[in-house]
Amino acid sequence: MIKNALDQYTDICTEAINVSGAKLTKSFQKVLLDVILLTVIITGKKNFTQFGRFGKFTEQTYRNLFGRKRFESINWLKLNVALAQRFFRNKGKWAIAIAPCFIQKAGKKTPHIGRFWSGCAQAVKHGLEIMGIGLVDMDSNNCIMLRAHQTPSQKELNLRDKSQVDHYIGVIKRYQKELLNMSDTVVADAFFSTSTFVNGIKKHGFFTVSRLRDNSCLFYIYDGEQKKRGRKRIKGDKIDFKKLDLTRMELLDIDGLDGKVYTLFAYSKALKCKIRLVIWMMPNGKHKLFFSNDTSMTGEEVLKCYRTRFQIEFCFRDAKQFTGLVDCQARNPWKLDFAYNLSFAALNVAKVMMKEIGMDYSMASFKMLMFNTYLTNRIFKASGYRPNRTLISKVFKDLVGLQRKAA
Repeated sequence: MIKNALDQYTDICTEAINVSGAKLTKSFQKVLLDVILLTVIITGKKNFTQFGRFGKFTEQTYRNLFGRKRFESINWLKLNVALAQRFFRNKGKWAIAIAPCFIQKAGKKTPHIGRFWSGCAQAVKHGLEIMGIGLVDMDSNNCIMLRAHQTPSQKELNLRDKSQVDHYIGVIKRYQKELLNMSDTVVADAFFSTSTFVNGIKKHGFFTVSRLRDNSCLFYIYDGEQKKRGRKRIKGDKIDFKKLDLTRMELLDIDGLDGKVYTLFAYSKALKCKIRLVIWMMPNGKHKLFFSNDTSMTGEEVLKCYRTRFQIEFCFRDAKQFTGLVDCQARNPWKLDFAYNLSFAALNVAKVMMKEIGMDYSMASFKMLMFNTYLTNRIFKASGYRPNRTLISKVFKDLVGLQRKAA
């Protein structure tokens, strides 16, 4: 039987739900599959009105679906883990990527609304923030989103006597068991390179890969004679980045980077621990510092892991542009949580499908394919004709180019 794009997409969702072990009622699963499909079909805003207009069910049915509490709904983390295993196939060099994502909002009644840092605007702005958790594969240089978790406002955190970093640690702790089954390495940007975060997640079994400030206070590891009594000396001379002691470090051969890259073991005063340090000396005389508190990692692995981290930013971009990450206008925290994770799940399924049908990665092209297929189905259904799917599939492959012929 020849399946169209909508059937293929739904089949991938269904198989992922089965692999995740989710025990859903038939009615709930039908609405869930429909709303995940609609997320990649609808070209405008993905809101309840649009779902009711394009979908098989009423607008209120979709509202009720979004409003289910977490324990009554789908386990998004397990669903996305099943999709990640299908996408990456063989377990390679994986790491858990985390990053906060700013979502602009103008109202005052939305849960957890406040002032958050916007990376695009390079300023603090009024809106919402979610912490995105993704699984990055260093071999394929790709990312599958696992979970989105909304960040409380600073006022709410102050009432709980917590900081934002404490909240981020708490999120990782919440999903600790599932994440450790995939990787014990967490890669994040320079904001997270603090002793509070690095030592906080280490208590839960995770190592950190990140970037240090350019003016960080670092020391060579002491390799001289130790005293017979007392604690052993760890710190040696302070590292002077203008006059590096090349005898204490190894030169790395990294493709795609101008300048020179060195690696060594060092002691970080800020982190209060021994780290694997990577120093990138750029042609203009400046330098960048990358590190991991997992000293079993090589310098190449640290740098490659950090460079792969940026794939999570591309997931945020695609989710905002194509799967409605910023479209939900609900004022219920459960509905917002459902909307954010629905957006990432729909994006993940699209990635899996594009890879399996041999389509170059382009969410714009994929959405056009899904919308056109949906519209064609509606036209044939309304006219009462039954199309010849075998013939249509052959013509479609020739004209649209899903199976591109060699030039």
